[in-house]
Amino acid sequence: MAEQSPYVPPKVWTPAASGGTFASINRPVAGPTHDKELPVGAHPLQLYSLGTPNGVKVTILLEELLALGHAGAEYDAWLIRIQDGDQFSSGFVGVNPNSKIPALLDRSGAEPVRVFESGSILVYLAEKFGAFLPKAGPARTETLNWLFWQMGSAPFVGGGFGHFYAYAPEKLEYPINRYAMETKRQLDVLERQLGQHRYVAGEDYSIADMAIWPWYGALVRGDLYNAAEFLSVHDYPNVQRWAGEIAARPAVVRGRKVNRTWGEAGEGVAERHAASDLD
Repeated sequence: MAEQSPYVPPKVWTPAASGGTFASINRPVAGPTHDKELPVGAHPLQLYSLGTPNGVKVTILLEELLALGHAGAEYDAWLIRIQDGDQFSSGFVGVNPNSKIPALLDRSGAEPVRVFESGSILVYLAEKFGAFLPKAGPARTETLNWLFWQMGSAPFVGGGFGHFYAYAPEKLEYPINRYAMETKRQLDVLERQLGQHRYVAGEDYSIADMAIWPWYGALVRGDLYNAAEFLSVHDYPNVQRWAGEIAARPAVVRGRKVNRTWGEAGEGVAERHAASDLD
């Protein structure tokens, strides 16, 4: 079998068939591909999402807020099937011009407020209800430090390690090694922090934990990319302890089910339109 020639980038890049799990929805331009209005339910908050790690962050927070008794956090969750291109509808692009889940529409005021990017949604909801984010001082800064750490770090895990290890059309040694090294470095960052504190930003559960857990907690629990053995996740006992503690929270159990279309936790759960749906 002849060896494949090394790839030489052209002077000007042009799209080419790339293969892989998400090839059908990747494109180099933004904007809608078709006209379709988004559904709207009866509750103040309208969530358009899918039960991926980024989507789960928001449903965990909403379920935690409801568990605290914040009735204003009642929400309708509408399933966005990214493999079918739902995120490119005119309605979805109107809420999130970046065509990524999750996206939130707050209809509790005189005019609807759109909120997109998972980190922005977490901060918005935490401030709106005064929960899971300290109001001021070093504790607030530390929580935001770790929230934005996740925003900057997780793309190396998902778009980097996860893509080349689990989704790319062929296994390539260089990118898998490159991103496995970075993923393990990030896990070690968490391991050291969680060796000193119960939760990521300190002794209190916060939106930083809700942002980080669906990625790194799921990874060390063997729920992401089927890569636990490959990454030797037993090397991170503090992360394991933290991940297990959060996984057992009732609101987290409920939040993981919303808009999830795969696995045992998602059987029969597509859209959420009332708190009682998941009781």
